[in-house]
Amino acid sequence: MGVRIKICGLSTPETVEAAIAAGATHIGLNLYEPSPRFVPLGTAAELCELARGRIKVVMLLVNADPEFTARAIATIKPDAVQFHGSETPEWCGLVRDRSGLEVWKALGMKDAGTLERSAAYTGKVDRLLFDAPAKAMPGGTGETFSWDLLKGYRHTIDWAMAGGLTPENVADAIRQTGAPLVDTSSGVETAPGIKDVDLIHAFCKAAQLI
Repeated sequence: MGVRIKICGLSTPETVEAAIAAGATHIGLNLYEPSPRFVPLGTAAELCELARGRIKVVMLLVNADPEFTARAIATIKPDAVQFHGSETPEWCGLVRDRSGLEVWKALGMKDAGTLERSAAYTGKVDRLLFDAPAKAMPGGTGETFSWDLLKGYRHTIDWAMAGGLTPENVADAIRQTGAPLVDTSSGVETAPGIKDVDLIHAFCKAAQLI
């Protein structure tokens, strides 16, 4: 299998169809209300149903409480849950055990120490997503981090990279880091939360050429 591709922050049937047509392997649905990419539970459930069996659906949560987490999983029935806040390894592991779903954890790549600290998630998550450090908004900032931090690192947990990836730089990012999965959100937008079908296709084409 080649590099897997996740298009995150989708909010319309048209962009879900575009991601599928372009050959992406995953889409992300953002349930974090302050985000410009936020989709309410009902919309997320409809988009997930549209995608079911055609592409993997990842549900994104940020420091959600247990009640909302359980309700979101039951309503949307995603393939995976991505935690993008300050969720602990213990919480991630509990959700993984109780739900039977894949669990991903996003970590802001501040320095090499982030990689060492990520070992705490061993056995608790199915994938780590290395992203640019969070600022006012966790993820979707369009900012990159130093890819040198990932060069040559011997990962013990399946992983992915995000953070400012675009159709123009994704191929270089894959070459430099060996990322098995790349994740974009703002990199395929014309404005915050507004996905562009042509950019989705261009991103996937660039990643698939590696």
